[in-house]
Amino acid sequence: MLPAKVKNLWRLLHCRRVMDFTSLTRKAYHSRLVLGIETSCDDTGAAVLDETGTILGESLYSQNEVHLRTGGIIPTVAQQLHRESIEVVVHEALERSGVTPSQLSAVATTVKPGLALSLGIGLAFSQKFVRKHNILFIPIHHMEAHALTIRMLQPVPFPFLVLLVSGGHSLLAVARGIDDFLLLGYMLDEAPGDTLDKVARRLSLTKHPDCSTLSGGQAIELLARSGDRRKFPFRTPMGRIYDCCFSFAGLRSQITMSIIKKEAEEGIEQGTLLSCVNDIAAGTQHTVAVHLAKRTHRAILFCKENGLLPSDNPILVVSGGVASNQYICKALTVITEKTGLRLLCPPPRFCTDNGVMIAWNGIERLKEGRGILSPSEDVCYEPKAPLGVDISAKVRAAGIRLPPVRMKILS
Repeated sequence: MLPAKVKNLWRLLHCRRVMDFTSLTRKAYHSRLVLGIETSCDDTGAAVLDETGTILGESLYSQNEVHLRTGGIIPTVAQQLHRESIEVVVHEALERSGVTPSQLSAVATTVKPGLALSLGIGLAFSQKFVRKHNILFIPIHHMEAHALTIRMLQPVPFPFLVLLVSGGHSLLAVARGIDDFLLLGYMLDEAPGDTLDKVARRLSLTKHPDCSTLSGGQAIELLARSGDRRKFPFRTPMGRIYDCCFSFAGLRSQITMSIIKKEAEEGIEQGTLLSCVNDIAAGTQHTVAVHLAKRTHRAILFCKENGLLPSDNPILVVSGGVASNQYICKALTVITEKTGLRLLCPPPRFCTDNGVMIAWNGIERLKEGRGILSPSEDVCYEPKAPLGVDISAKVRAAGIRLPPVRMKILS
C-alpha cells in the first residue's frame, strides 16, 4: 500500500498529464498543421502539411549518390548521413512553410519498418523536438503512409486494393481504413527494388555513360527501353504457387547465371559492361513486371470472390519507389483493364520516400483521433513490422488459378 501523500501526488501528476494532453489535443484539432519526418532508409525527408493536404513546405536530402559509390546502402553510413542532415532538413521545411514549432498540431514520424539505425535517428530527433516544444507525437507505419498517399491527392474512399512495391518491401493488401488493412500477400525473400538494384550492380551499370548518376532501378528502366526482352526470357517466379506472395531471389539467380554465361562468351571479366546490357535489362524488367502483375491479378480475383472491394468503381492503388517504373505500371494496367478496376498511382515524387507522405498520414490520424500520443510518452522503433491482419493463408487455400492474359506491354 502506498502512503496517502504518495497516492495524492500520483493522482495530481496523472490529472495534470490528462489535462495537458486534452489541451494539446484541443489545440491540434483547431490548427491541424503537421510536421512529417521520414528516415526509414536512405532519404531524410521533412514536410509541413495542413488538413487539406496542402504542402506548406518540404525538404528532402537523398543519400543516393553516396550509396552508389559504395555499391549499396551501408546502415552505419546511412545513419551518419541522417544524423548530419536531419536538423537542417526539418529547419528548411519549417522555414519554407512559414510555420513555427508552436503553431504545429503534431509531429508525425516513421517508426516502423525500416533500417534500425536510420529509424533511430528520426525517432530520437522527433521525441526531443516534441518535448522541447510540447507538441503531440504521432508514430507512423511507413507502408501505411505509402498506401494512404493517394488520398492526399484525390478523394479515394475505403476500401481499395493496394500494391506497395519498393526497395525494401513488396505486399498486397486491402485498405479498409487509415489503420485497418487485410494483408493478402508479402515478399518471401527480397523486394523488387532490391532485385533491380542488385542486377544493376552486377551489370556494373554505374560505368554506363547514361547511368552513372541513376539508381539501379532507374538504370534498368532506362536501358530496357532500347532492349529486346525476348533475348532473355527469364522464368516468372512461383508459377505453380497459387497465392499472392512474392519471390525475387530465384529470378536474380537466373539473371546472374545468364550474365556469367554472356561474360564467358564475350571473353570479359566481371565489372566490364556487356554488349547486351540493354537486352538483359529489358528481360529483367519484364519478368519483374509480370510477376507483380500476376500476383495482383490473383489478389483482385480473391477480393471479388470474397466481396472485399466495392462492386462500383473498385480501385487498385500502386505506391512505393518501384511504382515510379512506367513499364511496371503499364503491366498492371493490362490487369486492371481486364478485371474492371481503376489504377491509381501517385506521381513519382510521392512514390519514393518523403516527409510529405508521413505528414499526410499524421493528418489522417489527427482527423480521426487515432494513434496520437502526448510528447512525454516513450516510443520504440520497429525495424520489422507487419501491415494489418495477415489473411495470406486464406488466399493460398483458395487456390485461384489465373486465366491466360496476354501481357503486351509497350516500352
